Amino acid sequence: MNELRIDVADLLTHPAARRPVRVSARVEGLGAGAARIVEPIELDLLLERVPDGIVARGVVRAHFDAECGTCLRPVSGDVAVEVSELFEEHPIDGETYPTDGHQVDLEQLARDALLLELPLAPACEPGDAGCVAELELVTLDADDASPATLADPRWAALSQLEL
Repeated sequence: MNELRIDVADLLTHPAARRPVRVSARVEGLGAGAARIVEPIELDLLLERVPDGIVARGVVRAHFDAECGTCLRPVSGDVAVEVSELFEEHPIDGETYPTDGHQVDLEQLARDALLLELPLAPACEPGDAGCVAELELVTLDADDASPATLADPRWAALSQLEL
C-alpha cells in the first residue's frame, strides 16, 4: 500500500473540515541532476475541505545526497518546501492535483515540490578549504612562470594546452 495515498472521505462529507496528516515514506527515483533523495521524505500537512476540493497546506522535507560540482566530493543537505495545493475532482493540468474517489495521492505533490528545491549544481559549503584547494589546478615555477604541478590529476590534460 502507498503511504502517500490518503483517505479523505471524512473531509469530503463535512464542509470546512480539517485534518492534520504526518507521513514519512520512501519515494523511489526522486532526484534532479546530481542530487538524489535517499531517505524517506516527510510530509507535515493540514488537509482542509474547501468548495473546490481538498487543500493540502504544510511542509515537505527531505534529505539529499550529491557530489560537489567543483571538487566531486560527497555533499548532503536538507530541503524543506512549504506547499499549498488543491486536489479536485476535475484537475486543471499543471495547476491542481486529482482526487481519486475519496482519496488523494500526495506522491506527485511531494515530487513536484522537492524536485524544484533540489540543487542543480550542488557545491561544498562556502569557504570550504578542501574544495578551494582542488580549484588550484596549476602551481607556477618561480623561475620561468611555467606550470610545474597539477593539484588534481584529473585535470592533467589541461597542462598540454598552449594559451
